Amino acid sequence: MTLLQTLLHATSFRSPLLRTLVPSVALAYGIQTAVAVPSIAARSERFYDLSGSLTYLSCTAMSLALPFLRAKASGAAAGGLAQYLSAPAPGQGAWWWRQAVLSAAVGIWATRLGTYLFKRISDDGNDSRFDAIRSSPSKFYLAFFAQATWVSLCLFPVILTNSLPRSAFALARLQNVSKAIPSPISAKPYWTDVLGIAMFVFGLSFEIIADRQKSQWSTEKKEKKHSEEFLTRGLWSKSRHPNYFGEMTLWTGVAVAAGGLLIRNSSQVGLGLSGLGGKLLVASMCAASPAFVAFLLLKVSGIPLSENKYDKRYGDRKDYKQWKDNTPMLVPKLW
Repeated sequence: MTLLQTLLHATSFRSPLLRTLVPSVALAYGIQTAVAVPSIAARSERFYDLSGSLTYLSCTAMSLALPFLRAKASGAAAGGLAQYLSAPAPGQGAWWWRQAVLSAAVGIWATRLGTYLFKRISDDGNDSRFDAIRSSPSKFYLAFFAQATWVSLCLFPVILTNSLPRSAFALARLQNVSKAIPSPISAKPYWTDVLGIAMFVFGLSFEIIADRQKSQWSTEKKEKKHSEEFLTRGLWSKSRHPNYFGEMTLWTGVAVAAGGLLIRNSSQVGLGLSGLGGKLLVASMCAASPAFVAFLLLKVSGIPLSENKYDKRYGDRKDYKQWKDNTPMLVPKLW
């Protein structure tokens, strides 16, 4: 039995959702543990953020590939109707365009953020978030464990979308056979597709611009082109944390696009779910993604750490107080 056959056999749950979700989440914790061991030994966080991006890319790729490989193996073994059901519907490739678009969106975001953060830590030499924990193996590993949890929860909408089996493509062909077959998923975009993708593009663009403005400001400060102690220009004059606003927005967009698809009856059938309970389940799992991002940034490692650091450094300065009083914490002002 090959490694692939072993994986498919070990994850052959009744629920199509679990067949993809379980191995994808397991992969997230596996990669983070594999990176944590040498990082703890070296007491270095150099590859922490980069490993997060690698985990996003790997888990997304696995969730996209597993249903395809499972259907291919099942079709080859059974032939006949199984092979017919495992084949894509006319006009579809190996995956629905929604699966490809959402997976590509995560890939673009993860690659951009990972390379940006890796360059930053390479330039700075360390990350102040780890000053209090890198000398403690248990606390340091907890950071990697938390990152695996972050990846898993954020990817829920994409994993759910990619979990839709290729047999769901056949709904369009089988609908005329039985009235019990729900209306097929339209190849044309739903309004949730348009809104979700638009929110993702806007959020990602906002985050990239904010990060580039901060990087340019830091470079100019090192080159003695200005003597400013904190950034108050560009998007940073509209929000004290415009990069975090962009981050929350883009993940909300992914959740909207995925949720609008997954609550439909055809998707519910494909995932082995039914009724109000099934729709509430997928809606909750999609909502968990932006909700967890917001929780992390608003309550844990994002805004609280940044605000406390700057308050201690510049809290007694009049210009800092003025900027803080006149600039929203998160949602940018329009003027």
